[in-house]
Amino acid sequence: MRELQSATRSFRTAVNKMKIEIKNLKVSVNGKNILSDVSLVVNSGEVHALMGPNGSGKSSLAQVLAANPKYKIDGGDIFIDDKSVKSLSPSERAKLGVFLMFQQPVDIQGVSLSKLLFQIAKQKDEKLSFVSFKKSLNESLEMLNLPFDFCERDVNVNLSGGERKRAEMLQLLITKPSFVILDEMDSGLDVDSMQLLAKVFNKLRGPNFSALVITHYSRLLQYIVPDKVHILSNGEIVLSGEKSLATDIEKKGYEALVK
Repeated sequence: MRELQSATRSFRTAVNKMKIEIKNLKVSVNGKNILSDVSLVVNSGEVHALMGPNGSGKSSLAQVLAANPKYKIDGGDIFIDDKSVKSLSPSERAKLGVFLMFQQPVDIQGVSLSKLLFQIAKQKDEKLSFVSFKKSLNESLEMLNLPFDFCERDVNVNLSGGERKRAEMLQLLITKPSFVILDEMDSGLDVDSMQLLAKVFNKLRGPNFSALVITHYSRLLQYIVPDKVHILSNGEIVLSGEKSLATDIEKKGYEALVK
């Protein structure tokens, strides 16, 4: 518990407030429209959930927010603290404090997780010593119930689905972003792993931390309770509400709610 408290205190002092606004966003891939007219505001300190049926555009929106160049913005804009970031690269948005936890993290052969994490940390603080980094890393590993030698493995190579998600959460803890996009964090996780990751995430919540949690099901939102819930259908946000909307989705299904 002491390690958890220490690591989360360090995290909170490192992040900055950030407001994300998506305004009339239209996006296509290879000429095919995938987002029609998406508008959404996530204020600093808020956690929003984005739900919707398969193929509705949820993961596409996550990729657009992270500046994946495959996705072409045909209209609208994305603002961070009222400044357009539409033209910024993935690395530039990351430096501002945007972090995407991937639905399907990629393998990186020949690069250990510890080396990757140290390089990430050095980008945030050029004067960071390896001793200070290792202390922070050990605290973060403790939070996630991971041994230190976990970081000596190549990034995501031969890892289980649960281990990949823990590795992503470890990157989040080291990166210390201000705005986090969780793209189906619960996908492929057993209940124990989901509860652990949700517990770590909830310890990070505060006035300087905001997030967009993308999920199909309400079970994750039993552990990460959102301030607001939105339904994305056919590339548009068709309904928004309080956290009870997630329960309505579970009981009635999407079709009954978005008619």
